[in-house]
Amino acid sequence: MTASVELRLASGQRATLEPDRWSPGAVTLVVDGTPQSHVDLDDPSRLFFEYVQRIGHVIDEWGEPGQPMTAVHLGAGGLTLPRYIHATRPGSRQQVIELDEQLMAFVREHLPLPRNSGIRIRYGDARATLARLPAALHGAVDLVVVDVFSGARIPAHVTSAEFYGEVARLLAPGGIVAVNIADGPGLAFARGQAATLRLALGEVAALAEASVLKGRRFGNVVLIAGRDPLPLEWLPRLMARGPHPAAVLAGRELIDWTAGAPVVTDQTATPSPAPSAGLFSRG
Repeated sequence: MTASVELRLASGQRATLEPDRWSPGAVTLVVDGTPQSHVDLDDPSRLFFEYVQRIGHVIDEWGEPGQPMTAVHLGAGGLTLPRYIHATRPGSRQQVIELDEQLMAFVREHLPLPRNSGIRIRYGDARATLARLPAALHGAVDLVVVDVFSGARIPAHVTSAEFYGEVARLLAPGGIVAVNIADGPGLAFARGQAATLRLALGEVAALAEASVLKGRRFGNVVLIAGRDPLPLEWLPRLMARGPHPAAVLAGRELIDWTAGAPVVTDQTATPSPAPSAGLFSRG
């Protein structure tokens, strides 16, 4: 792409694909002023957004390098992580659930998927469509990525213990869940999500830029969870690979971090907090 392209969605939101002027071949998807995805068509293994890089490092640690995996992605954006898995783990089977079919058609028109990518896209609400996935996927999924946003906020119905229980049923032995959380100072929402994942799955670690994890500013926290013990030997490598400054909480530190945070249920769930109006500096 050499010029921006724009689409007014049926929801009234404006979707724009903007070429990255600093990185030829790369494009940013922006929806109503909020950057949603960054895609490098020339090199899909190159990840740009901080939280996406952290999830990419987790993907790299799973199994043997290059080994195919079965993955389910809740939320599509520009299909950055499905493209990454296809590039780094050829032969992987991937299911993507996306609510906005019009947005996805726009993305695929201008940023087409590779042939024979093994990426299947299903349209509908993340939680409702998750319940309709083929029974053969239950107990067979190595990775579930939860990255569901409505605008700049995470919808309430994909934050509860009941929801994460549905996600857990997909996991194969050793399978992991990666959840992208956006939160601000104090991290009340992120801490509640970590406590909820601990109840639903058992094992949780938190990855983020150090000042975000200390609750000093708005940003992304990646929560990694599993029903089986997380391979703690991953954690030093995840911290070393950045982006820096990086911080990781697991084990007793994670338990202390979530102390007093209430578990979220379908009855108590609320959307994630909205970022400040000027955070992304886009119109």
